[in-house]
Amino acid sequence: MASPPPSPADNGMATAEAPAQATPAFSPLYQQIKGLILQSLQAGEWKPGEAIPSEMDLAARFRVSQGTVRKAIDELAAENLVVRRQGKGTFVATHSEQQVQYRFLKLMPDSGDQGSEGPAQRSVLECRRVRATADVARALALRSGDAVVQVRRILAFGGVPTILEDMFLPGNAFKGITADQVAGYHGPTYAMFEVEFGVRMVRAEEKIRAVSPDAQQAALLKVEPGAPLLSVERIAYTYNDVPMELRRGLYRTDTHHYRNELN
Repeated sequence: MASPPPSPADNGMATAEAPAQATPAFSPLYQQIKGLILQSLQAGEWKPGEAIPSEMDLAARFRVSQGTVRKAIDELAAENLVVRRQGKGTFVATHSEQQVQYRFLKLMPDSGDQGSEGPAQRSVLECRRVRATADVARALALRSGDAVVQVRRILAFGGVPTILEDMFLPGNAFKGITADQVAGYHGPTYAMFEVEFGVRMVRAEEKIRAVSPDAQQAALLKVEPGAPLLSVERIAYTYNDVPMELRRGLYRTDTHHYRNELN
C-alpha cells in the first residue's frame, strides 16, 4: 500500500515538510491545507478541468474538519485556481473555460466587449530557441545563457494588426514547441500551454507604459513610426509563484483601450 499523504498533526498543525531555515511559529490550519492542495496541483495529481476530491474526502485525507477544507478551497476559488460547480463538485480551473478565456487579455474594443470581435487572428513570425539574456533570465528565474523559446507573433482583430508580442518561455518546460502549435491551436494560448505542456498560468504581473514604435514595429502594426502605442510587459506564473512566461507586447489603442477592474 502506498504511503499516506501528509496530514496535520494532533495539535492542529499540518505536517507539511518543514524547510531548513527558520519559519514563522504559526500558520492558520486552513492555509496549511491550502498549501498541501497546491502541492498536489503543482505535481499534476489533478489536471486542469478535472474534479478534485470532495471536501469530505480531503478532510479524511488531511485529518481535519470539512470546514477547514472548505475555507482552504474558498481561497483557491477566489484566486481562480479551482472552480465550484453547483451539484457537481470542485474542478481545477482551466483557461479553456469561457469565463476565464480573456482573464489575461485586457485590451477591449472601443465599440463593444471582447467577445464581439471574435477570436484574434494569429500570425506567428518566428519561434526559435535562443539563449536567455540577463533581463529575460532574471524575469524567468533562470541563469543567463539558459535556453528559452522566443515566439514573436501578431494578433489581429477584424483583419487589423493590433498587438505585436514577443513571448519568452523556459526551454525545458516548453521543449519542442513549434510555430504551427502556437498559430494553429483553436483556443487561448494559455489553454494550449495546459494541454500540450502541462503548464497552467495562474497569475500575472504587468508593467504598462506609453511608447513609440521603431520602424520595424510600426511596419508590422501598420501604423506611422511616431504613433503612440501601449507597451505591456507581463510575467506569468504557475503554481507557487514559479515564473513561466515573459511577454512583451505593443498594443494599438486607436480603436481599443486597456481595461482593468479594481476591487
